[in-house]
Amino acid sequence: MKRVGFYTLGCKVNYAESACIAAMFQQHDFEVTSEPGEADVWIINTCSVTENADRECRQLIRRIHRKAPDAFVIVTGCYAQLQPERVASLEGVDAVLGSREKSEIFELISEFKRRDVPLIAVSPHNQLDHFWLADSSGFGERTRAFLKIQDGCDYNCSFCVIPQARGTSRSEPVDNVIIRARSLIERGYKEIVLTGVNVGDYGRKIGGSLYDLLCKLDELEGLQRLRISSIEPNLLTDEIIKLVAHSEKICPHFHIPLQSGSDTVLARMRRRYKSVLYRDRVETILSYIPHAGIGVDVIVGFPGETEREFEETYRFLSDLPVSYFHVFSYSVRQNTPAASMGGVVSPQERERRSRTLRALGVTKRRRWIARYIGEQVSVLLEGDYTDDGAFMHGFTPNYMRVRLPARRKLENEIVTARIVGLLGDVAQGTFCPSEDEVLIPQVNL
Repeated sequence: MKRVGFYTLGCKVNYAESACIAAMFQQHDFEVTSEPGEADVWIINTCSVTENADRECRQLIRRIHRKAPDAFVIVTGCYAQLQPERVASLEGVDAVLGSREKSEIFELISEFKRRDVPLIAVSPHNQLDHFWLADSSGFGERTRAFLKIQDGCDYNCSFCVIPQARGTSRSEPVDNVIIRARSLIERGYKEIVLTGVNVGDYGRKIGGSLYDLLCKLDELEGLQRLRISSIEPNLLTDEIIKLVAHSEKICPHFHIPLQSGSDTVLARMRRRYKSVLYRDRVETILSYIPHAGIGVDVIVGFPGETEREFEETYRFLSDLPVSYFHVFSYSVRQNTPAASMGGVVSPQERERRSRTLRALGVTKRRRWIARYIGEQVSVLLEGDYTDDGAFMHGFTPNYMRVRLPARRKLENEIVTARIVGLLGDVAQGTFCPSEDEVLIPQVNL
């Protein structure tokens, strides 16, 4: 039996699509492997959100070629879509497939034999109108499933290249999403995570909305947890917040990109809100769901960002009652408006600002977790063990990571735990009410 290996970089949408590609290969009698030297075919699903992501893709391609020089290497994903010629020029690459073509591998390639001249099959970004309903079940991970419900983006933020890599916003009809979700539940998944490039834009062009979809999914028998991966602040409506507040299934966890706490920077970024709206969304969430987990994406060093504007962001985040940050240094992306803006912030200054915000983020996360010491929570346990195998990890509905004594029989089960302390930025827990593990229904804490 031939073997295929996968490396997936970037977002959860990529992960779901890689899993679907894996399922396609399995249907063609391939076995999935994680060992570089064992694979006859390697699929590298790339990211291009930053220059670091591009660099990581190139390094990975070279490393795979060194370890598996005879393997047929297919590079797909956003980096392949945006820079196909450069990818094809890398030693060891046999095929470069764009965002649309990744779902058509077996139609495009009849046999996986090394090529002197790489195949390049990449549709222009204005033809990226096809929707591929994908989920992560092809990789066999049994705890949570990532379900792609939306693709592309119409926002055109000045720093972002993803609309060029993914095309315009499009959604899968509600009925098809429900059918796929039922299938995931039947396969034993306890949690479904809704993913997309701009999830909050779901349904706009097909006469629906994310709220409508959430209402339908909330009614599914057997579903224990439903999570929204990320949502833009201007698309997070009061009705969605209230639905989450009253649901026993939808997780009280909101990951909301901010990018900057300075209104002048937000304007240059072409974001569709001001900081006052973002603050209102956070305050509204906590007024209905005091125990909600709220995550933030923020970019430092955007062109023209002054020290005063950075301090505005720092003060804004310092005062905001959120749970954790993801901090990114601005990275120039070709063919974006920001690439030609003046006022370039030096790499050293970007790094300093990143460190400053990350330190604040660590403090925020630790304070958030500390609130739960002594409290009982529900934890969905995953096959994520410490190196010595003594402990395993899982997540609460509000996305607090919890470390518990290892009980392999409890993988993919929801258990009651008591938070007893902090280990770094991870909650330390014990099983409740005793060493006899008790399985419980979903509890929104």
